[in-house]
Amino acid sequence: MLSLLRRITQEVTAAQSLQAALEIIVRRVRRAMRSEVCSIYLVDPNTQDYILMATRGLNAEAAGKLSLKADEGLVSLVGRRAEPVNLEDAHVHPAFHYLSGTGEERYKSFLGVPIIHHRQVLGVLVVQHEERRRFDEGEEAFLITLSAQLAGVIAHAEATGAMMSLTSSTPAGSDFRYKGVAGSSGVAIGKAAVIFPPADLDVIPDRTPQSVEAEVEDFYQALEAVRADIKKVSSRLSQHISSDEKALFDVYLKILDDNSLAAEIIKKIEEGNWAPGALRQVVKLHISFFEQMEDPYLRERATDIRDLGRRILSHLQEKTPSVTEEITEPVIIVGEELTASMLGEFPLDKVKGLVSVMGSSSSHVAILARAMGIPTVMGAVDLPYSKLDKVDMIVDGYSGQIFTYPSDAIIDSYQQIVDEERQLESEYEQLKDLPCETLDGQRIGLYVNTGLLADVNRSLDRGAEGVGLYRTEVPFMIRDRFPTEAEQEQIYRQQLEGFAPAPVTIRTLDVGGDKALPYFPISEENPFLGWRGIRVTLDHLEIFMAQIRAMIKASAGLHNLKIMLPMISNVAEVEEALALIRRAYAEVKEEGYDVVMPQVGVMIEVPSAVYQAKELAGMVDFMSVGSNDLTQYLLAVDRNNSRVANLYHNFHPAVLRALADIVERTKGEGVKLSVCGELAGDPLGAILIMAMGYNTLSMSSTSLPKVKAVLRKLTMEQAQDMLRQVLPLVHSDAVRQTMMKLVREAGVERLIRPSKTAALQ
Repeated sequence: MLSLLRRITQEVTAAQSLQAALEIIVRRVRRAMRSEVCSIYLVDPNTQDYILMATRGLNAEAAGKLSLKADEGLVSLVGRRAEPVNLEDAHVHPAFHYLSGTGEERYKSFLGVPIIHHRQVLGVLVVQHEERRRFDEGEEAFLITLSAQLAGVIAHAEATGAMMSLTSSTPAGSDFRYKGVAGSSGVAIGKAAVIFPPADLDVIPDRTPQSVEAEVEDFYQALEAVRADIKKVSSRLSQHISSDEKALFDVYLKILDDNSLAAEIIKKIEEGNWAPGALRQVVKLHISFFEQMEDPYLRERATDIRDLGRRILSHLQEKTPSVTEEITEPVIIVGEELTASMLGEFPLDKVKGLVSVMGSSSSHVAILARAMGIPTVMGAVDLPYSKLDKVDMIVDGYSGQIFTYPSDAIIDSYQQIVDEERQLESEYEQLKDLPCETLDGQRIGLYVNTGLLADVNRSLDRGAEGVGLYRTEVPFMIRDRFPTEAEQEQIYRQQLEGFAPAPVTIRTLDVGGDKALPYFPISEENPFLGWRGIRVTLDHLEIFMAQIRAMIKASAGLHNLKIMLPMISNVAEVEEALALIRRAYAEVKEEGYDVVMPQVGVMIEVPSAVYQAKELAGMVDFMSVGSNDLTQYLLAVDRNNSRVANLYHNFHPAVLRALADIVERTKGEGVKLSVCGELAGDPLGAILIMAMGYNTLSMSSTSLPKVKAVLRKLTMEQAQDMLRQVLPLVHSDAVRQTMMKLVREAGVERLIRPSKTAALQ
């Protein structure tokens, strides 16, 4: 059964349209279950009617024309209950309704199962028999399992305009809308530039070629280059392998010499796709054919086809300019999974917005986008990104929405938001040299999170009072080896000098989880609960000691260094780290450096640290709550997983109560408290954090002016009243909605987001 399910799912996934996918389902299910009828009804999102979209056994001409009301018939009963309905004689059931024109009157037995994706009923899969009999448990289980497998495919197909509806000929003004997760606030209007990693067939976008003849010529040259490569490898290994093994290379050459394969690719190019896109279409189609074959030997040929496709693509890409080289005008970067390193390859003055199919608002690329003020949407899982190269697009980083082929009306509406944003920016600029002080005189320290040298000037220009978090993993990640102690000293010195005499909090190396070093791979089944942060560096004293010594040396004569330890989960880790820091300080002092013992603090990121906050406070000089990871660990939600992105809430009542609890537990300990996660850079979050009793907030430089503008318009009493109203709430959405209502009443909503955005959501 498992292999059958896999083959059906593969066929459906490879289908070129939604209708083709539905036809495959009804044909294959009818055959597999030996049923006389198999039909699929899909829910019309506008009317909620159940439309007969595909059938085998009923009148095929009725497909796409006939429908049942939301409260009519057994099909809608399955949808309303969101569970299977299995009947021996459907005609006697009170909910039975004959759908005229289908020819179903002679079929008695009925089994319908709902197609559900993310708690939403998309449709109903039905099988029927003429004889009176109840479908057995095995048949019902098969249909339920298949329905669950196909739900995502159908949801994606519907969301993307039936898979193939978005083409280069799609008319402007179609206003296709897709939902993702808000990654970085702001609005971007422009053309999309789809990026993709090298030699990856799955993510190659479709493009209209500038010259069909040139694309055909490039393809033939790539084909010949791969032939030459394989012959060379075969010749080199011929003395070391048997004739049978050498025949494997002959198989490759036969596939390449198959005129039908090349002819199919040429045909796709002539139909208007560039060579890499045509290659992807044909190769993936052939892979799906082989994967569906019963014979294991023939099924393995799918691997050969995929390998050859990648080899041809690799040669094609050698002649194709990279996306970064092609970008001469500002664009919106779109990709399956954007990363911070990818972003670093683009000229930032040409990046208007970012859209990533994978990832969440707490992915590192989203954090980096917020630091640079680039409107971003993450987790847009239904976006047909391969069809969107050079397509007009709007990115709404406030609501997490994306519009493709936007109409003039919606462009005008969003352009007004862009204009209002510019007006707000000029208002923020006037506050740069003013302190962050509430109307009743309460002073709040506003610091920045940094990781690059370029952050220094940007942060100072926006009124930063120091660095609340310097991420040392950034200079580690851009190298192909560990930086030496001397190299680290130079890097840290630049940050310390840039902000002197203001304090700079440098976090010790925090790798593991979703942050990997290419030369120090950490492979674990559950990396976020594994070897990361302080656990790694205490296990590798040579890394830890070199880093601490470099930090202390870099602070010579400046005396503005603060050291922060990440991922602390118990007191013993702090005791061990403090002993090592004191040892490093003594060693550096003996070498004649003019240094003072830096303040040392810990990050509160895991629940155990929340409940040991009092004990930890007695050991260190300061504590900083990393709200991103604390939220992740409190809610058991991987913050980079788009499947559960909707469960990750900074304003979750448990997160807010944990933050308040930390303040309560550390009262009287004389420890300084700050928050350095993304919650601190959200004006609504900043209000609540300030009201709890935290006197320092650290955020991206882009968020700082907005937070300052909002806090300066409120009194501490107003903020504390807001906190009292939201702490008892039990839903994250209720917290945010209540806060938006309260800031509206306080007259500061327009400082948080342009007024037009509310009307468009």
